[in-house]
Amino acid sequence: MKYYIIAGEASGDLHGSNLIREIKKLDNIADIRCWGGDLMERTGAKLVKHYRDLAFMGFIEVIKNLGTIISNLKFCKQDIASYQPDVIVLIDYPGFNLRIAEWARQNGYKVVYYISPQVWAWKESRVKKIRKNVDRMLVILPFEKNFYRKWNFEVEYVGHPLADVVDSAENDIEPLPGAILSPLNEKNIVALLPGSREQEVAKKLPVMLEVSAYFPDYRFIIAKAPSLPDAFYERLMDRYKNVRSIRNKTYQLLLQSKAALVTSGTATLETALFGVPQVVCYKGSSISYQIAKRLVKVKYISLVNLIMDRPVVKELIQDEMNVQNVKEELSKILKDQQVIFKMKQDYAELKKLLSEGGNASEKAAKSIVDFLRLG
Repeated sequence: MKYYIIAGEASGDLHGSNLIREIKKLDNIADIRCWGGDLMERTGAKLVKHYRDLAFMGFIEVIKNLGTIISNLKFCKQDIASYQPDVIVLIDYPGFNLRIAEWARQNGYKVVYYISPQVWAWKESRVKKIRKNVDRMLVILPFEKNFYRKWNFEVEYVGHPLADVVDSAENDIEPLPGAILSPLNEKNIVALLPGSREQEVAKKLPVMLEVSAYFPDYRFIIAKAPSLPDAFYERLMDRYKNVRSIRNKTYQLLLQSKAALVTSGTATLETALFGVPQVVCYKGSSISYQIAKRLVKVKYISLVNLIMDRPVVKELIQDEMNVQNVKEELSKILKDQQVIFKMKQDYAELKKLLSEGGNASEKAAKSIVDFLRLG
């Protein structure tokens, strides 16, 4: 069977690659064409467009790049029509994928959505379009099943794929190279995860780097985004003596870190699943933030707190994300044993919740293949 899979971010590339592997186990003649990244391409899927050409963050950034987005939508529809897949699988990335879903429905294609758009955070009314245009929705957050039910749309909870990814990584990955860690104690590592898009890293990383100067006994290590060049980071970190950087070794870094400063998003969940105490940091353009503040209807910005429905990790948002506040919160998760113990206790509860029912990627692949075969 022929599968057309669309992911528009680094996390989608990760989950898409694991989904493709599981699909191929169930369908040994699967022909897969995708939008995503290097990980999806390595599974043997034909990569049409890389996510680094698709990721625009914030309302203002989207408006500035509207021409490119419209062009990408047009090209995507033409490519699908030429390929004629048996199913289109959409992975998160709602601004783009919901438009493709609507077009696909109008043109008679089957649509599966894996990893729901966060419609529970804002624009709940979009559920009506999802219900109309999506044949099967596979959700990864426990509360999403009840959310959709109130809109009279039955969805399937498959668990969170990151729980499986982290379990596997903890058994397989090797330690970071000694050259990155020396001459400091290898246990005194603070991970910096400032995001994957240039505009968000440029806002948050300078604050994180300023904080490093207050902790000279610790090695701060930046996890560089796959799509951003070394020169971009070197300009920012040049004058900080206890800062290093790595690329494509984020899980090795988290496995050895004592604490982390993390941008909001999937990285907060990855950090929690590795059991690393963290401070969640968010800072965007002032206009985008003010718009989001009025539209988004959630109590928390981190997935950890959203899933647990309580403040497990500290969130420093916009103006609160300053050097003084980050320094104080980092000190707590490095030195206050009571804070550290409670956070790790909550992490264990979170991991159990997300691991219910087994391997998420395997369950999602089976649901998709069964949907086509029963068709």
